Amino acid sequence: MKKILITGKNSYVGNSVEKWLLKEPDDYKVDKISLRNDDWKYEDFYQYDSILHVAGIAHVSSDPKMEELYYQVNRDLTIEVANKAKFEGVKQFIFMSSIIVYGDSSSNKRLIDKETIPTPSNFYGDSKLQAEEGIKHLESDNFKVVIVRPPMIYGKDSKGNYPRLVKLAKATPIFPDYVNERSMLYIDNLCEFLKLMVDNKETGLFFPQNAAYVKTSELVKIISEISGKRIFMTKKFNRIIRFCSRIEIINKVFGNLIYDKCLSNYTKGNYQIRSLRESIEMTESSGY
Repeated sequence: MKKILITGKNSYVGNSVEKWLLKEPDDYKVDKISLRNDDWKYEDFYQYDSILHVAGIAHVSSDPKMEELYYQVNRDLTIEVANKAKFEGVKQFIFMSSIIVYGDSSSNKRLIDKETIPTPSNFYGDSKLQAEEGIKHLESDNFKVVIVRPPMIYGKDSKGNYPRLVKLAKATPIFPDYVNERSMLYIDNLCEFLKLMVDNKETGLFFPQNAAYVKTSELVKIISEISGKRIFMTKKFNRIIRFCSRIEIINKVFGNLIYDKCLSNYTKGNYQIRSLRESIEMTESSGY
């Protein structure tokens, strides 16, 4: 039986992974811990094979008053937990970083490949990147470090941009048929990927994503269809969108940001178990 500790007691990813692994209760024991106070420092890490570190500030803020807190939580706390894990004999430390270390999406095609150098555009992305750098040197034969840079994660009860897009899809009768590409990652695909990381005792840098890129208009159309709502797609607004592409909200909805699919191939198991349509059906189904 593999024993796994998840940091971030009420995190969306942490709760989802726990539920996923406990489908096989004979193979996995999962505990969760909060890092909101110093009590975690007195916990016994010796008993765990892997630590999945998802605790952190998970949204982008432009408020300069928040900058110090981002570095304290996303960088300093990550390094501190990793040091404790190594000292107490944990075999594997999995850190949830983000595609945000590469900066924002773009109005033009933006492909991230193995040659792309991270260029964070805000202190959220920079704090994640600095955390990565801070834990890399801890790696040894007895302490494996896994860094995961997922794109936008979505699923049932997820937060962030996806639920906002769902509200828009259900409210508007018309939507721009605009061509763009985004890498996204359904929560089940992520959970299966993290399970494989543990099972295969992995180490290194990873870029999981869904098998197919996502076009925003296609995503909105699927959401509308599944919700039983008709929506009309039009190209009439495309010129305006291109002109306003530097506006943050427009860029978030219609920008381009994708991983080269070669980066996301994994030869030791298939984690891309849900297609885009299947993932939306499961996300929007009240019974799931």
